[in-house]
Amino acid sequence: MLKAIPKRWFSWDFTIIEGSQQVADIDVSWWRERGLLTVHGIDYMVYREGLMGAFILELDGTVLARTEKPSAFHRTFLIEHENKQYTLRAMSAFRRAFLLLDGSRKIGSISTRGFFTRRATVESPEELPLPAKVFIIWLAVILWKRDSDFAA
Repeated sequence: MLKAIPKRWFSWDFTIIEGSQQVADIDVSWWRERGLLTVHGIDYMVYREGLMGAFILELDGTVLARTEKPSAFHRTFLIEHENKQYTLRAMSAFRRAFLLLDGSRKIGSISTRGFFTRRATVESPEELPLPAKVFIIWLAVILWKRDSDFAA
């Protein structure tokens, strides 16, 4: 199980903890939907192609994962990684929790620990590589940030 902990009180940057060890950092750019994921000291770029394009996880110019958001009205992402497709879907319109699905089978989740915190617990399958897991957490963070910006 992973834990996502905000780096500062009002920050959208997170530290990812596995057990008692820090394994990754998520640095969200303030300009557009971009960021940097540092996983075990290796930097991965995350960004959106154009204004409405796919979200990309990239290492040294190689696309590792691609994510489409099929509808602007639903908090759902279709994720393609290593020729497999997953779905990240909000559990409800009113919660900040997400399900990770392989087809219709639940294989993971991301949920905040309470209503007033952004600390999150992440369950994901062992076979999914850590950079892909951190990318999926970044997608949830992007949606939380959008919701917060919209509410402000």
